[in-house]
Amino acid sequence: MQVQFVQNNLWLILIAVVSGGMLFWPMLRSLLMPGDSVGTLEATQLINQKDALLLDVRENHEYAAGHLPNSRHIPLGKLKDRLGEIEKYKQKPVVVYCRSGQRSASACATLRKQGFTQVRNLKGGIMAWEAAGLPVQK
Repeated sequence: MQVQFVQNNLWLILIAVVSGGMLFWPMLRSLLMPGDSVGTLEATQLINQKDALLLDVRENHEYAAGHLPNSRHIPLGKLKDRLGEIEKYKQKPVVVYCRSGQRSASACATLRKQGFTQVRNLKGGIMAWEAAGLPVQK
């Protein structure tokens, strides 16, 4: 009887397993790669103590609506074409952010593949930054 249920509902079971995996992937990734993301406190320490580059990878309209002070803006879709603009930061700390941390995680992977050694993703993106009461520039 249970085997028949599984056979009749295989697609629904697969969808449930895949969607559950997608929910747990960010947590699993942070456990496997603990050094690749930073919270707002560690990000401000990197900025103040190590002169980290802040890289905003959101779209133009998002950046115009508000961004972290002194951040460099390169939309994710143009990052590979504009790497030359930030080449001097290959051996320096780079804090990458977007709205919530998903696009910036992708940007971090791209930067690492291109030889950037100290890339960090801002956990929670600009939403976490604003929630912490930190300044945003318009």
